[in-house]
Amino acid sequence: MKRLYKDRIVTFSFLIPALFFFSLVVIIPFFRGLNIAFTNWDGISPTYEYVGFHNLRLLFGDSDALEPLRNTLFFALFTTFFVNVFGLLLAAALNTKFKGVNLLKSFIFMPMVISLVLAAIIWRYIYSDIYPLLFHTDGGLLGNPSTVMLGIAIICVWKEVGLAMVIYYAGLQTIPKDMYESARIDGAGIVQQFRKITVPLLMPAFTYCVPLWLGTGLRQFDYPMVATKGGPGTSSETLAMYVYNYEFPYFKAGYGQMSAIVLFAFILVLTMLVTRYFRGREVEY
Repeated sequence: MKRLYKDRIVTFSFLIPALFFFSLVVIIPFFRGLNIAFTNWDGISPTYEYVGFHNLRLLFGDSDALEPLRNTLFFALFTTFFVNVFGLLLAAALNTKFKGVNLLKSFIFMPMVISLVLAAIIWRYIYSDIYPLLFHTDGGLLGNPSTVMLGIAIICVWKEVGLAMVIYYAGLQTIPKDMYESARIDGAGIVQQFRKITVPLLMPAFTYCVPLWLGTGLRQFDYPMVATKGGPGTSSETLAMYVYNYEFPYFKAGYGQMSAIVLFAFILVLTMLVTRYFRGREVEY
């Protein structure tokens, strides 16, 4: 028994450095920010006053937050759907052996490893110079307030679909091949095999991928910041950018922190519900 406790202490000691840094950069700042959310701090002054739930009432009564909310929901739903659909289809299509398949996988995954700044430069050129020639329009997607979020979401899908493909491809390797052989003997076609075998047995991959991209989309900051800086006007501003603007340029740290906490709670609850939904549909084989 004494040896068992000693082994557990030794094992736990390896976690101490990680727990220390996690507390330093996550736990302590979170609780400090939770305290600031109930104040009128401007982010600079050494003093501030507690205002209770005043910032929360301001947030839910702020009509300027509706546009960032719409932009965020559109981006999150669009990218979550198309990244996972295209990633799954590409993984299924490349789950076979033919000459050049590994090279093709590398090309599809390549956008994931390039910098976001370079990806934004590439797509700004496509939208400004190539898109108008192909569709005979005066401007690209990023210059039109009604299409700017679509343009940014397309950049995200193009860049990240390779990662989804790799995850789904790894999941496909765990499915026993004899299941497909039995299904073919029973007369099941490709579509039926995909619906009845591939999708149900890939639920662990869905459980990982869908909440991942949904949560990433809901807290999206970098794509619109790099591509448009929230423009034209505020037509591509997301909730994360809304929080950032109040934290820094507007010098309303208390209100910005309250917005960040509400956004955190919203993402946490939604991703937990989605994760539970997919986990409940996982099957054993």
